[in-house]
Amino acid sequence: MKNNQKLLFFFFVTILPLLSFSQTKIPTFFSDHMVLQQQDEAAIWGWDDTGESITVEGSWGEKASTRTDDSGKWQVKLPTPKAGGPYTLTISGSDKITLQDVMIGEVWICSGQSNMQMTLSGYPNQPIYGAADAILDAAQSDIRMYTASRIPSVEPLDDLEGTWEYSSTANAPGFSATAFFFGRILEQTLNVPVGLIITSWGGSKVEAWMDEASLRKSGIQDFPTAIPEQGPHQTPTLLYNGMIKPLVPFTARGFLWYQGESNVGNANQYTQLFSDMITLWRKDFRNDNMPFYFVEIAPYNYGNRNSAFLREAQLKTMLNLPNTGMAGTMDIGNCTNIHPGNKKDVGRRLALWALSQTYGLEGFLYSGPIYKSMETTDDHKIILSFDHAQGGFASFGQPLKGFEIAGEDGDFKNAQAALGRDSKITVWSDEVANPQVVRYGFSNCPKATLYNMQQLPAPSFRTDGF
Repeated sequence: MKNNQKLLFFFFVTILPLLSFSQTKIPTFFSDHMVLQQQDEAAIWGWDDTGESITVEGSWGEKASTRTDDSGKWQVKLPTPKAGGPYTLTISGSDKITLQDVMIGEVWICSGQSNMQMTLSGYPNQPIYGAADAILDAAQSDIRMYTASRIPSVEPLDDLEGTWEYSSTANAPGFSATAFFFGRILEQTLNVPVGLIITSWGGSKVEAWMDEASLRKSGIQDFPTAIPEQGPHQTPTLLYNGMIKPLVPFTARGFLWYQGESNVGNANQYTQLFSDMITLWRKDFRNDNMPFYFVEIAPYNYGNRNSAFLREAQLKTMLNLPNTGMAGTMDIGNCTNIHPGNKKDVGRRLALWALSQTYGLEGFLYSGPIYKSMETTDDHKIILSFDHAQGGFASFGQPLKGFEIAGEDGDFKNAQAALGRDSKITVWSDEVANPQVVRYGFSNCPKATLYNMQQLPAPSFRTDGF
């Protein structure tokens, strides 16, 4: 009897607590309604007891097995088929978890600040153009969106707060507008489900989305030891730790980025910072050539800070780093509202980059005209050459504006421009006898009307900045 009592005591004190607390856990972004990247080896991970055997099985006929390490973490790579679904995903360890309504398709990670965060419902008194129809039609779409809560952290976290939601009229008002319009074009063109992971924070600086090692390259030496009461979204490393690191290494096709407004004040550092951030993320997600498409910041009145220098830094990033692309916005800004309502064209222009450069579709232009080189003429003019201007240029019914020209004294005058053949434009001013430099759209809110033949706008540039 005493021996039985001892055994029962041992069971309740030692064994039962282990059984009670033993469970298989997975991050929140592995859940019902999720999208896994098609025709890849999708990284799936979680936690369980040390040494526990784990099996992950997709109802499409693939499985992968492993054991937890000394810290209780496990990870597998599960082969995925062509786009389709819905499927189930079963994770078996000390517990069994079955995820329902799992789709296989194209997955993109979308980040940045308020213009990426801005939903189809808009901000107060700041609507999204075309949102009403997009919301009404949302039930016809097979877009799934995971929106992460805004959580800063001094140390890297291992999970996000958020849920996957399928596209419906009820859910769509809470979807990122830029990401939704991007996903809609992909879905309609490729005929696949699209998964969009939104991890963004309005007003955030690029420094907040980077790790300490990357930031030190740019001379940044002060890093937080606690979450500040004011401005955590602008504090180095805090959003990277809290809102990017937990996702690593989720298997996705590429990144979308809409940010830069909060770095107008240190535009001279932005090319280096932004480039280092892209390189960091690609390394984290184990793809050194992972597509990274971003949005040129739109015209807006920044007062005595000229946002053209930030746009120039963005353009240089695109020209310097392979497999990056910039969606132009010179024609769809709002000089009195930093949140312009035309997110449909932003999403479409991002999608053009992806469809051409990631998915290999042909027959269309995917970038606005990009300045390439210049030459002076004997009759005191400058001839500019461009890429992405096959077939020429247009201003689509507007006067051709936005060009300025200067001599060696740097005194810029408004310039006339004539559209030529072979992707060239001639620029001159009767007030400049010996022109040396041209700039285009190089102010906060310029009237700049240069497009290529498929109505994609040229970004701001200056010839002496290259």
